[in-house]
Amino acid sequence: MTEAADELSTPLGQKTERQKRRFRLPFTAIQALAVLLGLVLVAFLTVALFTDNPFGGEPVARIALRTPTADEKLPAGASGHTEQAAKSAQQAPTADNKTVTIIDGSSGKRQDVVIGSERLLEKSRYGMIPVVADGLKPFTVYAGDADRTKAAKMPVVAIVVGGLGVGAAKTADAIMKLPPAVTLAFTPYGADPAKLAERARAQRHEILLQVPMEPFDYPDNDPGPQTLLTTLTPEQNIDRLYWHLSRFQGYAGIANFMGARFTATDAVMQPIMREAAKRGLGYLDDGSSPRSAAPSLTAAQSMPFAKADFTIDAVPTSAEIDRTLVKLETLAKERGLAVGVASALPISIERLAAWIKTLDSRGIMLVPLTTAMLKSKSG
Repeated sequence: MTEAADELSTPLGQKTERQKRRFRLPFTAIQALAVLLGLVLVAFLTVALFTDNPFGGEPVARIALRTPTADEKLPAGASGHTEQAAKSAQQAPTADNKTVTIIDGSSGKRQDVVIGSERLLEKSRYGMIPVVADGLKPFTVYAGDADRTKAAKMPVVAIVVGGLGVGAAKTADAIMKLPPAVTLAFTPYGADPAKLAERARAQRHEILLQVPMEPFDYPDNDPGPQTLLTTLTPEQNIDRLYWHLSRFQGYAGIANFMGARFTATDAVMQPIMREAAKRGLGYLDDGSSPRSAAPSLTAAQSMPFAKADFTIDAVPTSAEIDRTLVKLETLAKERGLAVGVASALPISIERLAAWIKTLDSRGIMLVPLTTAMLKSKSG
């Protein structure tokens, strides 16, 4: 009745709207979001302050350690140093192990020992750097595989492609398009040289570290950060060397990157060669400086050494590269050994890959640089 009375008393054309009560929250959406973010921040600070984990947020790898089997144990009578090396290798937590043959100098007895790469590293203020462990050297353990008996009986050629690590595409081309017997040399620069160097080793390439050294026109021509300089003390240059050595691991030796002035200065070069020899590394002179003191300094340290005979792509055209490769062949046949260096230019990789396929038919063996060094030393 009341509704009907209201409608009768309402002027024509007008309707009385019923009052609706709406529910409202005591806070706004922005205030709710602010409270939620505050709670997240409090939780994060609680974990950071009260959780004892200095490596929180870092990638974590879980490695399964296995107990060595009886077949992996050394036979009775092995020397203490050999047992220690084998034991360390069996306990190594990675698969990057290599079998090395140790020959007893007095009895001639041969002993195969499996050693892990961790044994050949020590900590510096920049990171891990190579070291000799239990008489085993990085030069020996990281040398590329080769039939050295065959290499001793025929002409051999070693090819080193350098400048890698800067430019992932050209580095990948060199790794994948060239056979394992080609040695690859990496500069210490680049976003992740360690990853690229490990990829090269996974493809069975032997690798070298190129150490930037002072050229004659420095600083107009600057090899890069931490370059070894003639104006620095031996201690300062060795400290810089450690920085380079720590950039990645697994190399059998080092090579100069530029450095015509530095390599020709005996007083600054000698401490570097002594340090590299002490750490069990070989040395490649790229042949760019005829005044380099490296040959005599490495000989004084009984250090594995090679000097490049030709820069294969000094003139980076197909015709000139092919001409230089013919010279390399001729020298190998005359002397029994030749070493060539090249950069990772697409044309260089293309011509090298094609030329290498013809070597067997020409009676020449392609070998890693370490094999060429050992043949040169024995010769």
